[in-house]
Amino acid sequence: MNTPFIRNHQFNVIKKQAEFLQKTLRSVADRGVLATVRHQAVMNIVEAFPSLSEDQKGMLEQISALESAYDFQRYLAALEPYLEPFPPITLKQIQKLFPKNKKLKIPDLVSIDFRYVTYLGWTDIATNKLFIVYSYGGQFIGIEGRLTPTNKKGYCLFCNRHHELAFFSVQTKSASASPDNLSRFGHYVCLDNQVCNESITDTGSLEKFILTARK
Repeated sequence: MNTPFIRNHQFNVIKKQAEFLQKTLRSVADRGVLATVRHQAVMNIVEAFPSLSEDQKGMLEQISALESAYDFQRYLAALEPYLEPFPPITLKQIQKLFPKNKKLKIPDLVSIDFRYVTYLGWTDIATNKLFIVYSYGGQFIGIEGRLTPTNKKGYCLFCNRHHELAFFSVQTKSASASPDNLSRFGHYVCLDNQVCNESITDTGSLEKFILTARK
């Protein structure tokens, strides 16, 4: 039985290394350079995992021996059964995360392939709000904020890739003694949540933002 151990952002790391290795194979003939690039690709992949069994590590290290585009396709396809999906979540669980939004519009969860989800995000166009649900420490965290398209490309805080951006502004309680004193903070993120999930290779900046927004 296949035990899932590859999260979406880690699979994105693997795909990124596979793409870079294929480009190198097409453009470089020097065996020494190729050996170095192959070794570095393996290192970058393994470093994306806090821990690996010997079998899991061996499975991932197979990328170093691949040659053709077909080999890489088969390699990635063989890893898909080991993808660890975003934890199961129901409509009621999501609604409880946003209790003040009585008319909360939630995406069709059945249509989402949660294997490729690092964070669940959707935009309510009517209110220009972005909603994010993230699993942290065995619990779901929900944050919401104003989303303002910038009509320009740049680097997203969450995925650190160059995409169409929007400014995501979240309201939080300030450090003031008054509990009613609210403040806002925000950052530039991908306008398209799906594109962001397809690109994210590290959850550090995402988690820092979400934990700050939750305070």
